[in-house]
Amino acid sequence: MKVKYRNLALAILMMAGLQVSVQAQEYQSTITSVEAGKAPGMKVKLLSMAGEAKTYAVIFSKGDEVVSGLTEFAKEYNVKSAHYQAIGEALHIEVGCFDYQRKEFLVIPIDSAEVTSFIGNIAWYNKKPVIHTHITASLKDSSVKGGHLLKLIVGPTLEVIVTIEPTPLYKKLNEEFQAGLIDPDLK
Repeated sequence: MKVKYRNLALAILMMAGLQVSVQAQEYQSTITSVEAGKAPGMKVKLLSMAGEAKTYAVIFSKGDEVVSGLTEFAKEYNVKSAHYQAIGEALHIEVGCFDYQRKEFLVIPIDSAEVTSFIGNIAWYNKKPVIHTHITASLKDSSVKGGHLLKLIVGPTLEVIVTIEPTPLYKKLNEEFQAGLIDPDLK
């Protein structure tokens, strides 16, 4: 009888351990480097100029990674300050939800979704452009997920309208949150 209970207890512990490993969470730092060259299908067109401000259409194609592409756009066009919005479709998205205790983003994967809201800005941190985007995406069942954009692989297209401002914006490290935050006083 003792053997049966011991085997049952071991089986329960193994199943509990399996559940824990399946539910393991992935986290990502708030400050990461972006890999270049992940948006080969990206196309750019100047739409308008108003004084020193310029507005561009930045169009992504299937398979492009958007954070990489927007970072390349900011470097190539010497963007020191901008804001943007977009709509489109994604094959895969990773968003983050900030964990205040860990000071990192909890990574939330989203597969195959309509991008219903995509809004953000570009500023500079440590001599590099930083793409800061928040996104919502509608799933097949019409439920919506969203958060801080970490990665987006484009479905058929993602159409981004970027307005570049003439006044540069810079970020500095906020020690409390271990994140680069815009400081309007930095020059």
